[in-house]
Amino acid sequence: MNASEVEAWFVREVLPLEAVLMRYLRHNWRNKGDIEDLRQEIYVRVCEAAFRQIPEMAKPFVFTTARNLLITRARAAHVIPIEIVGDLDTLGVAIDTPGPDRSAIAREELRRLQAALDRLPARAREAVVLKKIEGLSRREIAGRMGISEATVSEHLASGMSALAGILYGESADLGTKP
Repeated sequence: MNASEVEAWFVREVLPLEAVLMRYLRHNWRNKGDIEDLRQEIYVRVCEAAFRQIPEMAKPFVFTTARNLLITRARAAHVIPIEIVGDLDTLGVAIDTPGPDRSAIAREELRRLQAALDRLPARAREAVVLKKIEGLSRREIAGRMGISEATVSEHLASGMSALAGILYGESADLGTKP
């Protein structure tokens, strides 16, 4: 691709997404001082990819790029080079391993969640598991379940509402919609 084609595509398809992209970044990144830099890095990555081949659909491409960048940055923020800490004891930080009481509580919470999931209608349970546990997008869930994205949204809403009701003691409508 030549520069003028990429530039025209960028102005036409990517720049109109800036407001939504900034909302996405503000919502998903804690350090608000990084937001402008993140946007610029996303734009650089999008343009570099567009020089190889302009994506057919700009919005999903931009947001996938943003998501991947946030994941990469989050992972990098949690890594401490081993050279910096020769001996972990010198840090003077308590290791955050759960005690037996916390482990027992966590196991009980997992049992309660599994029991609540088991009470959901099959399609709502499948949508909730794919979204909240496997981390799939609504579009990916729709493709996997063979239903529309709107139906996925309905299953997620009813499933999450029923889960909240089950887990927090409210009456939950566990209708048998497919």
